[in-house]
Amino acid sequence: MSLKQISVFLVNKPGTLKNMTGVLAANKVDMRAISLAETKEFGIARIIVDNVIEAVDILKEADFVTSVNSVLAVEVPDEPGGLNNLLEIFAAEDVNIEYMYSFIIGRENASAGMIFRVGDTSSAEPKLTARGLKVLSQEDIAEL
Repeated sequence: MSLKQISVFLVNKPGTLKNMTGVLAANKVDMRAISLAETKEFGIARIIVDNVIEAVDILKEADFVTSVNSVLAVEVPDEPGGLNNLLEIFAAEDVNIEYMYSFIIGRENASAGMIFRVGDTSSAEPKLTARGLKVLSQEDIAEL
């Protein structure tokens, strides 16, 4: 049930991020989550979208360099200690986190989502679901 994250390489200059989001907006691609990391020369926008294949095609047509990789989206209660409890399970199951970022699932169900890039997605997922965590699928993300 892992989902696909698109990484978009961006030249670090004013307007580049806006150009990327503008291309997606003009083509009605809905971003569910975004994270931006940068260096002096370039940045990497990591995005979760409703339709990965369509978004990659659109970005490539607009001359953006992209890559796609698997990540886990895990539902976490939106309450004090919610993330810490989740990270305790990761630690107990010896799942290494390379990076993470958050997104809102919905205000009505009082939960948030965390995107995790882990060392081995395919082995981490069954460990986490066995501990009662809700790992979201690409279909779940599209329905948000």
